[in-house]
Amino acid sequence: MTETSPKIQTSPPSPAPPPPPPEQFHETVPLTAEHLLTNRRPEPAGGWRRIVWLLSGRKIIPAESLAEQERRTLIAQAQTPVASGHHRIAVMSLKGGVGKTTTTVALGNTLASLRGDRVIAIDANPDRGTLGLKVKSETAATIRTMLAEAPHILRYADARAFTSQSPARLEVLASDTDPAVSEAFNADDYRTVAGLIERYYSICITDCGTGLLHGAMGATLELADQIVLVSLVAVDGASSAAATLDWLTAHGYADLVKTAIVVLNAVEPKSDVDVELLERHFISRCRAVIRIPYDPHLKEGAEVDLVRLRPTTRGAYLRLAAAVGQTFGQRPDRGH
Repeated sequence: MTETSPKIQTSPPSPAPPPPPPEQFHETVPLTAEHLLTNRRPEPAGGWRRIVWLLSGRKIIPAESLAEQERRTLIAQAQTPVASGHHRIAVMSLKGGVGKTTTTVALGNTLASLRGDRVIAIDANPDRGTLGLKVKSETAATIRTMLAEAPHILRYADARAFTSQSPARLEVLASDTDPAVSEAFNADDYRTVAGLIERYYSICITDCGTGLLHGAMGATLELADQIVLVSLVAVDGASSAAATLDWLTAHGYADLVKTAIVVLNAVEPKSDVDVELLERHFISRCRAVIRIPYDPHLKEGAEVDLVRLRPTTRGAYLRLAAAVGQTFGQRPDRGH
């Protein structure tokens, strides 16, 4: 009898492990209407990109250059919504004749032209101011007449009756230009006007006087969310600007100094001053430094029209507007 070998019981083979999931590829282009819909993409403003766009039947939009991308970024920064509802900018200088009022209007025009909310510039000089000369006058009213009618200003239309508006939509609240009839503008006056402005405007740019000790300046600094300090590209102008920063630091406004923007304003076509050295000095003390080149239109001293500015000048004011706009998204402490 033949002996058979025992059967070996084997377990069924284990199933093969599942294949690894396919590698995930993340799309880097945001899935937004602006990117996916061709009719939402901004058309080229000019140059060879616009030619290609037109020749393709408005279907092909070449990629933007680095300069165009930078410009788009600057515009977006200038358009930052005001998180606190109202933002106050004080434009100041210790020395007269540096282009402070021109800077106020050019900055205001740039912001107003890019934004959908209301932007106003007010003249807080303690006596005769020139802000009203920088736009075409639509009313004989002044900051003094607004103060007199303050109890009766109950809506935006009431406030608008006291302002003039530029083609860029900047509103200007002027002061008396005749020193014989003008009255000193003090701290209480400024607080009253600032309270009215806050109701109806998102951004208020104050054209300050040149002194640091007059009453209106104290209230202006107390209420300001940020300052723009204007300096000439000159030895005396830079020294005055540096002295202003020293004074502000010594008198409890160190936070405003740290977040300040210094404007180096060239009022002459040529200068032997080392602008890069000036910039290095102020950037070590403040948040940003913006150079404004010489421009014949600004030299006229009349109304400021963005269309008449050289492209490089418009670009400089756009950088200033963007630098200012970077703080709009913050909620500043109103306690200073």
